[in-house]
Order: sequence, then structure tokens, then C-alpha cells
Amino acid sequence: MALVAVFVIAATVTIAAPAASNNQGLSEQQVSQKVQHELVTLPYYGVFDNLAYKVEGNTVTLYGQVVQPTTRKDAERRVARISGVERVINNIEVLPLSPFDDSIRIQTYRAVFNAGGLYRYALGANPSIHIVVRNGNVTLEGVVANDTDRQLAYMAASRVPGVFSVTNNLRSEQSSKRAY
Repeated sequence: MALVAVFVIAATVTIAAPAASNNQGLSEQQVSQKVQHELVTLPYYGVFDNLAYKVEGNTVTLYGQVVQPTTRKDAERRVARISGVERVINNIEVLPLSPFDDSIRIQTYRAVFNAGGLYRYALGANPSIHIVVRNGNVTLEGVVANDTDRQLAYMAASRVPGVFSVTNNLRSEQSSKRAY
């Protein structure tokens, strides 16, 4: 009877051990997918915010710019809850409150998404073009289908009155495929 009890306990430990290691032993790719999901589903994450991250082992570093301080806190809180993440470094910048920048955000949004078919990038819960405005300087972030759309978005943002400069960090899917 004692031998059977020892065997049952040993079998239980052997079966339970792999499950526990899988919970904490997620690959960086799996953690990265979970981080991506958590960031794009933040309740106040929108077209005027830009979030990025880097996964190194069990540490996730968050980058980007947001309009609301709650978005910064929510991002850190959500990523910290992910299984396999032990440390979160939050380098997300909260953009300064500015009616001038708010006006430029709205004008740039209208200019970009009303330009030659670019409205399709504004559709859905998470637009693929993000507009970051800091002190009158506009940065376009995200992914578009081709170089023409990338250039069209840049030209539309450049024509907005009051904009001091435009940095075009949009990536083209078409260029990415040719970069092999």
C-alpha cells in the first residue's frame, strides 16, 4: 500500500511539473504576442497614441507616446500581469497637455484620412496609422500598404497649418516584402 502511495505521488509530481514550467517558460515570441495583444486592446489607446515594446527574456520594455496618463499606467499594469513577465520597464512618454497640439491632431487626422483613399487606414478599433503631435511637430507611425500611401500621408500632414515639422516613420508592407 505504501509503495502504491509513493508511485501515485511521484506520478502526480511528474505530471504537474511540466505544466508549471510551461506557465513560466513561455518563449519570447509567445510573450511578445501576448504583449502585443494587451497593448492594442487598451481601452484608451487610439490614433493619437503610439506604443512599442521590446521583450528580453522575462523583461518587457515599453516605449512610445500617449495623450492620457491612464494609458501609460494601464499598459504597464496589463503587461505586468502576463505569465512569464517578471519585470516591466515603462519608458512611455505622456505628451504635454496643449490645446494647440490638440488642434493639430484633429486637423492632421482629417487631412491624412481624407487624402486619396487613406480613410481605410482609420477603420477598425486600432488604426494602422498613428499621429503623434508634440509641440507642433507631427510624427506618423504605423504601417501602410505601399510607398505611395506612405508618401501621400506625409504630404497631407505637411500641408496642415501650424505644423512645424513632419517625421514620416510609416513603414510600407510593399517595401518590407522587397527587402529580403
